Amino acid sequence: MGFYKHVREAWKQPREGLEQVWQDRLIEWRRQPSIVRMERPTRIDKARAQGYKAKNGFTIVRGRVKRGGRKRKHPRAGRRPKRSGQSKFSTGKSLQQITEERVSRKYPNLEVLNSYPVAEDAIHKWFEVILVDPEHPEIQADKDINWITEERSRAHRGKTAAGKKNRGLQNKGKGSEKSRPSKQANQNRAN
Repeated sequence: MGFYKHVREAWKQPREGLEQVWQDRLIEWRRQPSIVRMERPTRIDKARAQGYKAKNGFTIVRGRVKRGGRKRKHPRAGRRPKRSGQSKFSTGKSLQQITEERVSRKYPNLEVLNSYPVAEDAIHKWFEVILVDPEHPEIQADKDINWITEERSRAHRGKTAAGKKNRGLQNKGKGSEKSRPSKQANQNRAN
């Protein structure tokens, strides 16, 4: 087995054999701000698979988001509890996409390439987001990644892998006709 395969196998059961290290890491991450810039990725295998390269122009940022559904504000007018919109309400986006958008707002001059999960506890989930500087000469000279110099606000337009998954663009063909070009566009075409 190669190095990356060993790393991938270790991340299938990250707490196994590393209970104390894992616990200390989460204690430290909880005390830090919700968005933290990092020197290198925690999961090198995932980062490389998502397009990360150890060169100038690439940045790794760890973002934290609260787990669980999102409750709506309770309406002031009378309703029975079932219709008050308090329970069984979930966002239309995944927590991963929400993290990407928050990181994108924090670093407006960088573009979100992709992201991957690194940890979770009872309250929070942590994702590492790969950011690319489209103005950097090394990025513009790299044939593998220079397509991103033409992109703007990828995370907010649902162009990342997490965004495409939420938009229902993972499936093709029969059964997914109404998800392209987007659910909203398809709904407008029907009206």
